[in-house]
Amino acid sequence: MNTLALEARAAKVWFDKNCMWVLLQDGRQLSVPLSYFPSLLKAAAKQRQKYELSGGGLGIHWDALDEDISVPGLLAGIPDAATIHK
Repeated sequence: MNTLALEARAAKVWFDKNCMWVLLQDGRQLSVPLSYFPSLLKAAAKQRQKYELSGGGLGIHWDALDEDISVPGLLAGIPDAATIHK
C-alpha cells in the first residue's frame, strides 16, 4: 500500500443508487460499489446517512449497522469479508 493510501482520510460520505462515495480530505473522491458492503446495500437510505468518521477520518463507522470501513482499505479495493466468503 502506498503512502497516499495510508494517509488518506475521509471528510464526507454520501450515496447514490449503486455506490458509496467518499470525499477525502485531500480532495480526491472515491466511488465504491455498495455490493462490496452487504450491510450497507441492505440498509435504508436513512441508516446509511448515520455514519461517524473515526480516527480523524481513517475509518467510517455505522453504529446501528455494526459496520466499520477502513479508508486505506477502500483505496486498496478490499471489500467486506462477507463478500469474500460467499
